[in-house]
Amino acid sequence: MDEPRIGVFVCHCGINIAAYVNVPELVEYAKGLPNVVHAERNLFTCSEEGISAIKRGIKEYNLNRVLVASCTPRTHEPLFRAACEDAGLNKYLFEFVNIRDQCSWVHMREPERATEKAKDLVRMGVAKARLLEPLEEIEVKVAPSALVIGGGVVGMEAALNLARQGFDIHLVEKEPELGGTLRSVYKLFPTNQEATKLIKLFVEQIEKHPKIKTYLSSKVKEVTGFIGNFDVNLDGKGGASKFNVGTIVVATGADKLKPVGQYGYGKMSNVITQLELEERMKKGEPLGQNVVMVNCVGARIPERTYCSRICCMTAIKNASLIKESNPEARVWILHRDLMTYGVDFEKYQRRAMEMGVRFIRYSLESPPEVVGDGKVERIKVYHELWGKDIELPCDMLVLTTPLIAGEDNQDISKMLKVSLDEFGFFLEAHLKLRPVEFAMDGIYICGSARWPTDVAEGISQAFAAASKAAGPLRLGYVKPEAINAWIDEDKCSGCGICELLCPFQAIELQPRDDRRVSHVSEVVCKGCGTCSAACPSGAIIMHHFTNEQILAQIEALFS
Repeated sequence: MDEPRIGVFVCHCGINIAAYVNVPELVEYAKGLPNVVHAERNLFTCSEEGISAIKRGIKEYNLNRVLVASCTPRTHEPLFRAACEDAGLNKYLFEFVNIRDQCSWVHMREPERATEKAKDLVRMGVAKARLLEPLEEIEVKVAPSALVIGGGVVGMEAALNLARQGFDIHLVEKEPELGGTLRSVYKLFPTNQEATKLIKLFVEQIEKHPKIKTYLSSKVKEVTGFIGNFDVNLDGKGGASKFNVGTIVVATGADKLKPVGQYGYGKMSNVITQLELEERMKKGEPLGQNVVMVNCVGARIPERTYCSRICCMTAIKNASLIKESNPEARVWILHRDLMTYGVDFEKYQRRAMEMGVRFIRYSLESPPEVVGDGKVERIKVYHELWGKDIELPCDMLVLTTPLIAGEDNQDISKMLKVSLDEFGFFLEAHLKLRPVEFAMDGIYICGSARWPTDVAEGISQAFAAASKAAGPLRLGYVKPEAINAWIDEDKCSGCGICELLCPFQAIELQPRDDRRVSHVSEVVCKGCGTCSAACPSGAIIMHHFTNEQILAQIEALFS
């Protein structure tokens, strides 16, 4: 490489940085650092004007290293790297210094010290930038087919979306028929469309589409490989199946909580769940003249702290349907508060109130009480608005329970090497920056498998996941990031510590003559550095974060 010629671009980030860090002083300081041939400031470096300044600076000052001091690499590093590439510079000759999250925001009350810290951070960044080397990304071919796990409406939508783009789709459903939980639902909110009609519409399209192969009563037994080249083994009623896919969409949905032991469920004959109520309404069974619904049964409690989001609307929908079929019926919804987000849901709630559905708020400290022997006769509840206990006649008690993580999530998580959250739902790579994606490349998530979701929202996510999954399939290849681990086999002792600790299972021991050495899959490796930090032989080098680069930063800090 030629002598380093570093350009430093400092961002005001509006007032996020400039209100606490003296940006002009920082720019002048950067100009005096070794190998810095140009430094300037921008109001917003991520804007079109800021990006143009980087490109222009590379050409005018013959820069072969670029450092941006601004906000967070999580959001903007790809943008700045792309600017370097557009200007003809290898994108790995770019260094990012975070002077917002790690400086201005945490030192708002100490502007002078914040400025000094920003100088330290920029000095360290420049020290590393001097030692940066160009890296090249490998190209990996992608099989033009996809696996969709889950045959509910969301899974079917994802499969149809991908198939319409011309890709071969393998749709796997563990149940004997498609449709998922929606098969037990009567009508959908807020349209009141019959769920069976929607399912039938999707199933007919799935069965007719020549690009979709459906596996019923089947489960994914094993998945190996990486983005572009996943080998899938199935177990099903037709025997074992094997095939290769480029990307995977997880749409396994969620399960309904069975509130055994709560409010007499399982012991009293007239205590049911909302889903069981829907099945009775589909069959036209009588429900009685007085129906009481209790929301948040098993949700928002110490054992399960989350709100399931769709339960309130389910209760309101079913209460409205009862009033439609029998205007003389009396229906009460006992709630802690109501999750009716959005204009359509608010209108639906108002309509239910106009029809005569009554809403009574209760607290977790004073939950409703069941009165009766063998069956519920009355419900006693403290009316917070009236400030006293009241009793409601009850022919049918309906418990509104949350969606819970699917029972197969643990197995699927281990098989696909993807994460679960504290409640057992699948965890996206990042809620805002990488929605419907897993940290594992080539695997995507949609519907209630990631969090309780209504049908319309789930279908929207299916479009998003299919769009993400189609990208590599359409391109035909992927280029994994070149920031990864490299193993010096001459130094490797074959201890296997790196293989054991790798969170992405990117390392395996392989035979070399009369010994074993570690080997890194560049496609799977995410460059987290766990292996390099743990290697007792010092055999692992992290591209873009070499020992020399890290030590240079440390020395610059204390210089």
